[in-house]
Amino acid sequence: MEPIPLPSPVQYELILQLLERKTNVAVSGNTEVKEKVRQLIITLRKAIAQQKQIEDICSQAKLPTEYFWSLNHVVDRSVADSNDISEKVSPPV
Repeated sequence: MEPIPLPSPVQYELILQLLERKTNVAVSGNTEVKEKVRQLIITLRKAIAQQKQIEDICSQAKLPTEYFWSLNHVVDRSVADSNDISEKVSPPV
C-alpha cells in the first residue's frame, strides 16, 4: 500500500510561530484583525490535533504515512521518528 501523505508537523509550527510572534504584534492596534489572527491560530491548533488523530488511526491500522515538506519532497517517517531528519526526493506531483 502506498503511504498516506501528510504535511510535516514543522509546517504547522512555523506558521503558528509566525502568527504568534510577528503577526500578533503587528496588528496589536487593530482589534478586528487581531481577532481574525486569533481565530486563525485556533484553527491551526485544531488542524494539528486532527492530523495527530489521523496519524494515530493510521498507526493503529498499520497504515504507512509519510511527511511532506512540499509537493516535491518527502521526509522518510522512519528516519524522522528517530529524530534524525532526512529528506528523500519524490517525483513532482
